[in-house]
Amino acid sequence: MILVDTDVLIEIFDKNSEKGDAALKKIEEIGEDITLSSLNLHEILFGLYKYKARGKIDKILLFDVVEFNKDDANLSAKLEIEAERKGKKASRFDSMIAAVAINRGLSLFTFNTSHFKVFKNLTLI
Repeated sequence: MILVDTDVLIEIFDKNSEKGDAALKKIEEIGEDITLSSLNLHEILFGLYKYKARGKIDKILLFDVVEFNKDDANLSAKLEIEAERKGKKASRFDSMIAAVAINRGLSLFTFNTSHFKVFKNLTLI
């Protein structure tokens, strides 16, 4: 299963995005189901409400969602500290998303690979 990051979702939902079209094609080629984390769901819904794109909200709410839980909180704190010790700043949100993927054995599909390369045991698409 593939965990889709917010930046990929934004491109997919942009009807004029060649990048989004390519992302959909890649997902189809891989042939795995996709899911969102509750964190990504928050990010995308925030943007949709903010920019009054209400027509897309119902579509986003149809996606399968993996909840952020206490095991994810524990791992994300460790990931963030580990990155900091390596001298590489990792955002808290990215650490949390990485933890969700790692704990469930999911691949993360993101366009922001530089944000996530610092986390070992995370498979990026």
